Amino acid sequence: MNASHYAYIAIDPVAFSLGPLSIHWYGIMYLLAFLFFLARGNWLARHRTWWGWTTQDVSDFLFYGMIGVVVGGRLGYVFFYGMDSLLQDPLFLFKINQGGMSFHGGLLGVMVASGWFARRTHRTFWQVADFVAPLATIGLGLGRMGNFIGGELWGRLSDVPWAMIFPNSIEPGGWSSVELREAWMAGSLDSFARHPSQLYQALLEGPVLYVLLAFYSRVPRPVAAVAGLFLAGYGCFRFVVEFFREPDSQMGFLAEGWVTMGMILSVPMIILGMAALVLAYRHAGHGGK
Repeated sequence: MNASHYAYIAIDPVAFSLGPLSIHWYGIMYLLAFLFFLARGNWLARHRTWWGWTTQDVSDFLFYGMIGVVVGGRLGYVFFYGMDSLLQDPLFLFKINQGGMSFHGGLLGVMVASGWFARRTHRTFWQVADFVAPLATIGLGLGRMGNFIGGELWGRLSDVPWAMIFPNSIEPGGWSSVELREAWMAGSLDSFARHPSQLYQALLEGPVLYVLLAFYSRVPRPVAAVAGLFLAGYGCFRFVVEFFREPDSQMGFLAEGWVTMGMILSVPMIILGMAALVLAYRHAGHGGK
């Protein structure tokens, strides 16, 4: 039998260990995301003075933002995707290694953090959101790379030339299976090839959305316009990628054989983002802040 021509993604989710402490790739992606936020945010504070932020403001917000991402992300996953598991086991809420995090929950957590920070610094919510939105994009892309390295949140079955085989989609912990690797080498797993939808998301939610927002915000814009573009842009990108991403196994398709929870949660983002853009320019009159 011929060897498979599809890539086989079987990477140890643990990057390295320090004694009893295991450092996961996903955690490293989070760390890199926070470091990017700090570095780029400090640069903007020093060179784009119209934002009215200081480097201390950036550090302070990062603290609140990290809490919002982690708490909101976990709560979002549990309530959007894992309610049945929570009802069966209330401690499921704290088992982060089971199910993981939700972007939409993390977004709500960051929105709460933004509101809190805005109140403490005598800004409006949208003033904070406009500054934060472009900085969050690279973190989103890195998070999707963490999903890819971990062999999770894979795409739908496909025979496109760039499809990949994720052994974890065949059996739990499949990345470490010698038998699956041998079957792949023999070409017996080609029917399990899938879209690498994590990479689609990493590209669109990370570099593409970042460049779009960085270019748009290079000059002052009406309050809420930058954040509005972020919401609409992410919502559109996520909605499209959902056509290639495998729905969460515990939920499947929610309607018509193609509607997913990711789509349903993205529609309000698109609507809110477009509304924020329209109202921002209407309030500004001719576009200046």
